[in-house]
Amino acid sequence: MSQPALVAADLVAIALLVFGLYFPRHRRRDMIVPILGLNVGVLAVATALSTAEVSAGLGLGLFGVLSIIRLRSSELAQQDIAYFFTALAIGLLGGIAVSPAWLTPVLMGAILVALYIGDHPALYSRSRNQTITLDTAYPNERDAITRLTELLDADITRVDIRKLDLVNDTTVVDVRYQVRRATPDNAIHDDVRVDIGRIGSRS
Repeated sequence: MSQPALVAADLVAIALLVFGLYFPRHRRRDMIVPILGLNVGVLAVATALSTAEVSAGLGLGLFGVLSIIRLRSSELAQQDIAYFFTALAIGLLGGIAVSPAWLTPVLMGAILVALYIGDHPALYSRSRNQTITLDTAYPNERDAITRLTELLDADITRVDIRKLDLVNDTTVVDVRYQVRRATPDNAIHDDVRVDIGRIGSRS
């Protein structure tokens, strides 16, 4: 595959990644520029390295420096990191010609498909995780689970006590849970609230 074709494949893939997957799902406008900039930057560097007499170690080291600088500049969520490194990988594939020629677009497509499935809203849609500071010290994990079940109104799947402060009477926990499905009673109440809202809007 020629270099212009590789660049075109990269641009199509990064456009699908940013405007087809990332922004519609996460709505972080501030991440659009870093993801696009990283992809195009890596594409340019990889293209230059593929035509220059440099070692592979130098190229890999350069990509490592680029990623470290960006990751140390602010704290990113795990999903943002996944999209960030996906943009890096796509740019790297677009800058280096591989054989056979069809392998590059196939690999780019495989990365996009994997991210589409792995980050799909319907995948484990009821699962959540939070770090919560409770206003009581709970040395016993069972007591913490009971309190979290009442607080979140959810099915607790795992609790890790991160910090137990007996002086200030607080507990910091990392909790993973599943949101409970709406019961028929809740559905009735929701319908009533909707009807009341409509009546209020008409008056």
